[in-house]
Amino acid sequence: MKKILIIEDETDIAELERDYLEVNGFDSDIASTGEEGLHLARTHSYNLILLDLMLPGIDGLELCKKLRGFLDIPILMVTVRKEDIDKIRGFDRGADDYIVKPFTPSELVARVKAHISRYDRLISRDSLKDEIEIKNLRVDLDSRRVYVDNAEKTFTAKEFDLLVFMASHPERVFSKEHLFERLWGYDSLGDITTVTVHIRKIREKIEQDPSVPKLIETIWGVGYRFKKE
Repeated sequence: MKKILIIEDETDIAELERDYLEVNGFDSDIASTGEEGLHLARTHSYNLILLDLMLPGIDGLELCKKLRGFLDIPILMVTVRKEDIDKIRGFDRGADDYIVKPFTPSELVARVKAHISRYDRLISRDSLKDEIEIKNLRVDLDSRRVYVDNAEKTFTAKEFDLLVFMASHPERVFSKEHLFERLWGYDSLGDITTVTVHIRKIREKIEQDPSVPKLIETIWGVGYRFKKE
């Protein structure tokens, strides 16, 4: 049974989310503070985290950043905010998607199922070779680890998946729309802004000078291309 961690300080909402999920075959734990959520995430195994943006103590954005220090599972931020800047901040700290209150039970369950399914597919890439090596970059697909000049870099699940997808198709130009549909799917609440944010974060980790990228090129007016040579 897939297990979800709900980090939400409003008891009624947290219990409602848990009930929706349990009716659809998910097991759930609830944490009412960021500190409690961080402890549960460190000591238990989960398939996805539902993370409220507005939390007492450690807020959702800061907690998301902390969680990404040791987890690569999907993180869905739950918020009443719809502004693009909030989405960008969340994506920048490692969130995979947003769900805006109020939401329907079917929307919540559909998003959870979609992200877990996509994550499971991407980590079981039997058709891919075990490793990708381009220039000073080495990606171990089995362990989902990335090395630059033999130094390991920490990647979120979506950053890793986006890097693998592009590095597996070198010299091909992909539009932001194509990358968003391929990695997030149009059932995601986000938009192509998240692609730009994730490309920037990947460049910061693999490029010697992110302002003059040599591996992931911007093709102006079109999208991005991963250079093999």
